[in-house]
Amino acid sequence: MRILRFLFLVFSLGINVLVATAFTGTYGINYGRIADNIPSPEKVVTLLKAAKIKNVRIFDADHSVLTAFKGSGLELVVGLPNEYVKEMSSNADHALTWVKDNVKSFLPETKIVGIAVGNEVLGGGDYDLAVALLGAVKNIHNATKTLHIDKIVQISTAHSQGVFANSYPPSSCIFKEGVDQLMKPLLEFFSEIHSPFCLNAYPFLAYTYNPGKIDINYALFQPTEGIYDEKSNLHYDNLLDAQIDAAYAALDDAGFKKMEVIITETGWASHGDQSEPGATSSNARTYHYNLKKRLAKRKGTPLKPKFVLKAYIFALFNENSKPGAGSEKYYGLFKADGSISYDIGFSGLKSSSASSLSRVSFKDFRGGRMWAGSYSLLSAISAPILILLLRI
Repeated sequence: MRILRFLFLVFSLGINVLVATAFTGTYGINYGRIADNIPSPEKVVTLLKAAKIKNVRIFDADHSVLTAFKGSGLELVVGLPNEYVKEMSSNADHALTWVKDNVKSFLPETKIVGIAVGNEVLGGGDYDLAVALLGAVKNIHNATKTLHIDKIVQISTAHSQGVFANSYPPSSCIFKEGVDQLMKPLLEFFSEIHSPFCLNAYPFLAYTYNPGKIDINYALFQPTEGIYDEKSNLHYDNLLDAQIDAAYAALDDAGFKKMEVIITETGWASHGDQSEPGATSSNARTYHYNLKKRLAKRKGTPLKPKFVLKAYIFALFNENSKPGAGSEKYYGLFKADGSISYDIGFSGLKSSSASSLSRVSFKDFRGGRMWAGSYSLLSAISAPILILLLRI
């Protein structure tokens, strides 16, 4: 009877129970493909299943990937690359066609649960692109409504830490001047459709650009004194939690206290240039192993303990064609041949599982369109970034 009363109350009040949620669980991974030597999408599905990784993000909507994921049960967030944002903002019909061709036509066999509209658009150098973002988000969302998939496909966009200013201590973080004018209407819309604030956060980059001010143990979730935020009376024992709470502080300041922060990219490079001494296999393993343990605890941050932390790891593979610093090519948990870069204890995945992939011929590799512009890690760097602010 209680259930019946509840259902009657829900429907009589017109409460919208069905809300698209793109991330179930706490652990996901980014499947980047800017490489000419990685396994085919079909073999990637096998690898992800062996590693028991259910939540996956890609940076485009390549049909070879969407086809390979059919019937896998893996939950996929597809990306609308930055190069299409202006077009989708100015033309609702094109947005409808894009969603129909790249999302609707693959449902429900391919479990597409989200669309990421652009990546790290605000806070970047293209003002016209930044202005177009909200229109693109609205048109893509309206397309999902027209196609009756808005209750199963969540709309989002990921931000770099370059959108923030005054981030130390974390409680003092606000959105950067100029960014705030574009951010607020975007947040208002996301609040209406119950989408989270998506953040790309890299303690690796923070340490790399300020090794004299940041204790590497603090960046790697290792024992350390951490930092104390006098304003909030909170203590932080790791850099990632502080970065996330800085985002929450900025959201609170902007009037969005209830919005959840989800980490859409975080990782640690296993190799890099001479100027990147922290990029070692040992440090990468330590970061990912400790992060995996941190996520498994299913707890929030010091400022928002009730919001269970969720994170997509960057990335599945080393990508040999990525431009930029040497580290850009070495964020993979797996090497190009499918073998483990470093063991962080995936349940159900042993060395033999990865080795079996490395023995397969990759002649059937279908890389699709290798679009890099939307997720360059370099765009996560900004002068007032949290790096400079999380001093120890």
